[in-house]
Amino acid sequence: MVVSQTAAAVLGASPLVLSTNNATNLGRKSTMHRLMQGVNKCGQGTRKVTAMVASGPRPPTLGSGSNGGDEPLKINIGEGMMGGGFTNVDPESRRIVPDANGRTKIKIVYVVLESQYQSSLSAAVNRINDQRGNICIEIVGYLLEELRDAENFENFKEDVASANIFIGSLIFIEELADKIVEAVGPARETLDACLVFPSMPAVMKLNKLGTFSMSQLGQSKSVIGDFIKSARQNNDNFEEGLLKLVRTLPKVLKYLPSDKAQDARNFVNALQYWVGGNADNLENLILSTVQSYVPEFKDTDFSTSDPELFPDIGIWHPTAPTFYEDLKEYLNWYDTRTDLDLPKDAPVIGLVLQRSHLVTGDEGHYAGVVSELEARGAKVVPVFAGALDFSAPVKKFFYDPMGTGRSYVDTVVSLTGFALVGGPARQDAPKAVEALKQLDVPYLCSLPLVFQTTEEWLDSQLGVHPVQVALQVALPELDGAIEPIVFAGRDSATGKSHSLPDRIDSLCSRAIKWARLTKKKNQDKKLAITVFSFPPDKGNVGTAAYLNVFGSIFKVLQDLKKDGYNVGELPGSERELIESILNAEEQKFNSNDLNVAYKMSVDEYQRLCPYAEALEENWGQPPGQLNTNGQELLVYGKQFGNVFIGVQPTFGYEGDPMRLLFSKSASPHHGFAAYYTFLESIFEADAVLHFGTHGSLEFMPGKQVGMSGVCYPDSLIGSIPNLYYYAANNPSEATIAKRRSYANTISYLTPPAENAGLYKGLKELKELISSYQSMRDSGRSDAICATIIETARQCNLDKDVKLPEDDTKELDMEEKDLIVGNVYRKLMEIESRLLPCGLHVVGCAPTAEEAVATLVNIAELDRPDQKPEPIKSLPSILATAIGRNIEDIYSGNNKGILEEVDTLQRITEASRECVSEFVKDRTGMDGRIGTNYLANIMKMFGLIAEPYVRALQGTEFAKADRAEIVRLFKYIEFCLEQVVKDNEIGALKEALDGKYVEPGPGGDPIRNPGVLPTGKNIHALDPQSIPTAAAIKNAKVVVDRLLERQAMDNDGKYPESIAVVLWGTDNIKTYGESLAQVMMMVGVKPVPDALGRVNKLEVIPLEDLGRPRVDVVVNCSGVFRDLFVNQMSLMDRAIKLAAEQDEPLEMNFVRKHALEVAEKEGVTLRDGATRVFSNASGSYSSNVNLAVENSSWSDESQLQEMYLNRKSFAFNSDRPGAGGEESREMFTSAMKTVDVTFQNLDSSEISLTDVSHYFDSDPTKLVQGLRDDGKAPSAFIADTTTANAQVRSLSETVRLDARTKLLNPKWYEGMLGSGYEGVREIQKRLTNTVGWSATSGMVDNWVYDEANSTFIEDEEMAQRLLETNPNSFRKLVATFLEANGRGYWDASEDQLERLRQLYTDVEDKIEGVE
Repeated sequence: MVVSQTAAAVLGASPLVLSTNNATNLGRKSTMHRLMQGVNKCGQGTRKVTAMVASGPRPPTLGSGSNGGDEPLKINIGEGMMGGGFTNVDPESRRIVPDANGRTKIKIVYVVLESQYQSSLSAAVNRINDQRGNICIEIVGYLLEELRDAENFENFKEDVASANIFIGSLIFIEELADKIVEAVGPARETLDACLVFPSMPAVMKLNKLGTFSMSQLGQSKSVIGDFIKSARQNNDNFEEGLLKLVRTLPKVLKYLPSDKAQDARNFVNALQYWVGGNADNLENLILSTVQSYVPEFKDTDFSTSDPELFPDIGIWHPTAPTFYEDLKEYLNWYDTRTDLDLPKDAPVIGLVLQRSHLVTGDEGHYAGVVSELEARGAKVVPVFAGALDFSAPVKKFFYDPMGTGRSYVDTVVSLTGFALVGGPARQDAPKAVEALKQLDVPYLCSLPLVFQTTEEWLDSQLGVHPVQVALQVALPELDGAIEPIVFAGRDSATGKSHSLPDRIDSLCSRAIKWARLTKKKNQDKKLAITVFSFPPDKGNVGTAAYLNVFGSIFKVLQDLKKDGYNVGELPGSERELIESILNAEEQKFNSNDLNVAYKMSVDEYQRLCPYAEALEENWGQPPGQLNTNGQELLVYGKQFGNVFIGVQPTFGYEGDPMRLLFSKSASPHHGFAAYYTFLESIFEADAVLHFGTHGSLEFMPGKQVGMSGVCYPDSLIGSIPNLYYYAANNPSEATIAKRRSYANTISYLTPPAENAGLYKGLKELKELISSYQSMRDSGRSDAICATIIETARQCNLDKDVKLPEDDTKELDMEEKDLIVGNVYRKLMEIESRLLPCGLHVVGCAPTAEEAVATLVNIAELDRPDQKPEPIKSLPSILATAIGRNIEDIYSGNNKGILEEVDTLQRITEASRECVSEFVKDRTGMDGRIGTNYLANIMKMFGLIAEPYVRALQGTEFAKADRAEIVRLFKYIEFCLEQVVKDNEIGALKEALDGKYVEPGPGGDPIRNPGVLPTGKNIHALDPQSIPTAAAIKNAKVVVDRLLERQAMDNDGKYPESIAVVLWGTDNIKTYGESLAQVMMMVGVKPVPDALGRVNKLEVIPLEDLGRPRVDVVVNCSGVFRDLFVNQMSLMDRAIKLAAEQDEPLEMNFVRKHALEVAEKEGVTLRDGATRVFSNASGSYSSNVNLAVENSSWSDESQLQEMYLNRKSFAFNSDRPGAGGEESREMFTSAMKTVDVTFQNLDSSEISLTDVSHYFDSDPTKLVQGLRDDGKAPSAFIADTTTANAQVRSLSETVRLDARTKLLNPKWYEGMLGSGYEGVREIQKRLTNTVGWSATSGMVDNWVYDEANSTFIEDEEMAQRLLETNPNSFRKLVATFLEANGRGYWDASEDQLERLRQLYTDVEDKIEGVE
C-alpha cells in the first residue's frame, strides 16, 4: 500500500483528523496561512488528532434469549427536547458571558442550521473580550432544531428580548422559521441590529440595519426587491441568487446618495463577513455592526478591516499552501509532493466540499478523508464551492486539464451531504443530473452529522435525524447519488466536525473499488450474481417480483461475454443453467441439495469474518444449523469463469415459530455471514449484482438510515460495490436497499399488461347480456334475465351482486335492468382489469402490441399538471363528444344503471380501438416500434386518415375534439417510445465500467410514465413534497365513498374508528394519497409552506366537513417509517390537533376516544391521541407472512400475537427522537374501538394475493379478538388503479383477484410460459390466499374449489406443474391440504384423497424414486 507521510503520522490509529491551532491564539495572519499552518508541520509529527471516534462496539442483538425472545426495546431518550428530541446538547454550551469590569456589554444571539460557525464565532468573541478595553460581548447560539424543545424556545425568547444583535442563517424549515418570527418579531424594534442571511422570506424580512429593512421587499422597485420577487417564484437557488446579488450590489450602491446607501452597503459587507466565516471576519462583523448601530458606540471607530474574501470555487488540500483556482496549478503542486509516491494509474477521487467548513476552520473531517484515500493509493482532487451550487467546481476541476473533454477523476464523492445543486431550500436535480451525466463517473454522497452529536447518533436506533435524511439523503438521491455513509461526527462541546475512522475507512475503500472498475479490463473483472430463495425451498431459488430470473441471468451472461467478460463455459440453455445451480453435480437430477460452490472451515470463517463472534448470541457457535454440513459452512452456487452465481441464504428463522413470535429483530446467521465473506475475501468480487426484487441483506438489523460499523447491512456488504436489479414499480424498498446496503439500484420493467378478459361462464354471461339488450323489449327478456341470474350464481357472482330468489316474471323492466346492469358492471370490472402476463426477462422490451393495454390505461387519466398544457383523458374526450360528462357516466355505472354501464363499455372499447390503431401505425416489420412505410405513404396521398380519426369514423364519437385528441396522442406517442425503450443491460454494463447510472423515479408507469424507460438508478421522491394537492383531492373522493358506504350499511351511522395501513411504495406512486386519506378522516388538511414543502396543517371546520371527525389507528409499514418519518410526524400532529378541538364528542370521535384513553391510562390528552404505529426501528413486517409461507404456526392467536408484538411501536411527534416506543397497551386500546379496517390498492401490477405484505398487515381478525363485543369489523379496500376509483369490501376484492389471476387461463398460462418460475408464481398466489383466510376469514370456499379443479383435478395440468417445478408443485399440493386442515376449505374426501396421492407422487419424483 502507498502511504503518505500525512497518513504515516497516525499509522496504527485509523484515519486521522486534522486540527488547526486554537483560533483565539492564531494572531492576525491571513486565514489561508493559518488554515495550512497546522497541517504543513505534519511531517514533523506536530499535528494534533482531535478525535478518533469509532462507530462501535456492536450492541447486543435483539434475538432470542433465555426466555425464548427479546426484551422490549428500550431507548434512553434523555431529558432534553421534550424528552425525545434528536439532540440533547444544551445551547448553554454555546454561551459566553464575560466579566464586564467596567466595559459596556453587548449581547448577541444567533441561530444557525449547522454548527460549523460555533467555533469561529466563539474565537472571535473571546478575542474581543480578551483584547478590547471598552467593549465585551455576551453571545449565545442555538441550532435551529433545538428550538423544537419548549424549554429551549422559552430561553431563546428571553435571550432575544434582552439582546442587542440577532443573527440568523439558513433557516429553511418553515415551522421553525415561524418560531423565529414569533420570538424575534416582537423584539425587532428594541434590537439595535437584526441580521438574517439566506433563509425563508418571512425570516429575511426581520433584517434591520438602520434605514435598511427588508420588511417591504418585493413592493419597492429595487434590485433587492426584484431579487426577492424572483426568489418567491423560484426557490431552487435562493442562496446562490443572494450571493450573486451581493456581488452586484456594490456597483449599484455607488450611484445612490451616500446616506441612503450606507446601510445597504453595511448589509452587503455583513453578508461577506459571514460567508468568509473565519474568526477575523466574524470579529469584524461584530465590531462593525456595533459601531454602526449600537447607540453606546455611535462615535466609536474599532478600525475594522474590509471582509477577507475567498474564491467562490476552488481546490483545497490540507497540506497545500493555498487555495487553487486552476486544476493545472493544483496538479503541478500535487505531483511535486515528496511525501507521496503514487503509481501513474492510481485511481483519482474527486471530493466535493463546503467552503464554510474550510474558512471557519472546521475542516478536520475533510482532511481525514483526504489522508485515508492517499494512504490507500488514490490521488485526490478536493474542490469546494462558497454557495450551494457544486456543479460549478465539478465542471471546472474534474475534467482532463489537457482539454480532451474526458473526466480526470474516476469517482466523485460529495462530503457536503447536500444535493449537487441547491441547498436546504430545494435542489435543481435536472441541472445536477446533466452535470453528472457529462462527467460520467460514479457519484457517492456521504454526510457529516448535522443535527446530532456523535454519541446521539451512535445511541440512536433511527440513525440520522429525519430532517437531515430529507435534506441530505433523499434530495441527493434525485441527483443519482449512492452510498449515504456517515463519515463525520459532531463534538458536543465545540460543535466541530470530526472523523469517524471506521466510517471513513468504509467510505474510502468503497470509493476506490468503484474507481477501479474504470481501470480494470472486463476480462479480469469478477462479478458475483446473487439470487434469492424465499421462502426457503428449492422450488423457490431465483425468487424475484415479476422477473424470470434465470432467463434474465442467461441473457445478461451472453451480453457480458460479447463485451469481453470471462463467463467460462456457459450452459447451452436457461434450463441447463438452472439445473447446474439447483442440483449438486454428484447427486441425481432431482436431488434436494443445491450445488455447493465452496466449503468454508470454521477457522477460515472466524479469521475472515470480523463480526462472526457477534452472531453467536443469536445463533450459537459456528457452523450452526443453517447452510452447513455439520463441520463446514456451505456456499451454494456455481462459478462460470469470473462470474459466480450464488444463492443468498435466507433470514434463517422463517420456520421457527418462537423466533417469529418474539423476535423484534435478529442478527444474520453464520451461513449468511459466510456467504458475503466468501464473495469479498475468497472469490474477491469486484462487484455484486443482486438479481431482482428482493433479498434479505437490506432488511438486516441496524439503524434505519446512516449505518454505523455495527449495523449488519454495512458489515455484510463490506467494501463490494453493490448493483441491484429492482422492479421499477417498487421505489420504496429499492430506496431501503440504496440506503442500508449501498445499492446502485437499476430498474427493470414489469411484464407487459393485458386486460384480464373473460372465460368459461363469465364469457357466456357477457353473451347473455348482449342478447338481453337486443331483445329487451321482446317477450324473451324474462327468460334471458332468469338465465343471466342462474349463470351468475354458477359463476359465484351472487356475493358481489344482489340476485333475486323469486321468479323474474314478478320483476318490472327497471328492476330487471338493474340486476342485469349490476352483473354487467361486475363483468366489465373483471374483463378490463389489467394483469401482468408472464414474467419479464431483463433486456427484453415489450413489443408495440404488448404495450397497447398499458397505453390505454395511460390515456384513461386526466393530467392537469402536464406542461406546457394540461391533457384530458381519452374517456373524458369521448364522453364530451356525445354530450356527456365522464364523471356522471362513472357514477351511473357504479350504481349498476344498465344504460350507463353500456355507455362506459362503448367508451372503453372506442379508447382501445384508438390506441390500437395508433400503435399499428408505428409498428415496424419486426413488431416493434419503427416506421410503418405503407401507412405513411397512404397518409401522404390522403388515402387514410390519422389512426385515431380512423378508429372513430362512423361511430357516435366521430365529433371528438380534434385538438384535444392530437394533444393526448402526442403524449401517448412519447409514452409508447418510453415503454419499448430498454437500457436494463446497458445500465448494468455502465455501472460495471465505473460509470454514472442516470437516476429516474420509481413508481407506477401508468400514473407516472417518467418511470420509463427502465435501466435507471431508481429514486423515490422528496419526502417533504407529499401529499400533493392532487393527492389530497383524490383522497377526499375515496374517504367520502368509504364513509358513505359504511353509513349506508349501518343505518346512517358513521364508523367511529378506522384502522388504516400505510405503505411506502403506494405513497410514492400516488404522491401521498393514503397519507392524505388519514388526514381527511380526522378532518385536518395538510398545506405546503412557502417553499412548497408540506409541513403545515389546517383544521377543516365541522360545518365544512359535514360529518363527524373519524378516529384512526394508523399502522405504517417499516419501509414507510424509514422513508417518511417527517410525514409520520405530520400525521401524528394532525390527529392530535383534531383531538384538541373543543367540539361535541358525537361529532369528534378522535377527541372522544383520546379522552377515554387519557382517563383510563392516566396520560395527557395528546398522549391519549397516540394513533401512529409501526415496527421497532430497524425491524420490518409482522412476521405473519413468514409464518404463513412456511406453515410454521399453530393457530390464529399465535399470528395475532406476532402482530401485536411487532407492530405496536408508537410514533410521537412530541418525542420524535425516540423513534418507535413500545406501546402495546396504547395500541390495544386504540384497536378495540375500530369499526373498519382499510387498505389501498393503487397499481394494477400488485393486488391482494400477488404479495404477502397485504395480509401480513391486515388486522381484521385481530380487531375482532380485541373488541369487547367480539364483533368483526367491516373490511374495505380502496382501488384507485383506474380513473373511476372504487371502494370494495375485502371479500369482494379477494374474489376479483381470484377471478382475474389465479383462476384466469390468460394469467396462469402466461405464467407457465416462463416455466420453472411460473409454477412458483401460481403456488405463491394460493399461499397468499390462505394468508387472507388466516388474517381476515374473507375467502369464499368456492375459490379453493375452483383452484383445486384448475390445477389438481385437471390431470394434464397437474402433470405439467409436476414436470416443470416439482418442488413448487409439492408446496401447492401441501397448501391445499393445509387450507382444509385449518378449516378454510371444506373439501370432499375425493378431493383430499387425490391431493394425498399427488403429494406422495411428487415426493417420489423429488427423491428420485422411479
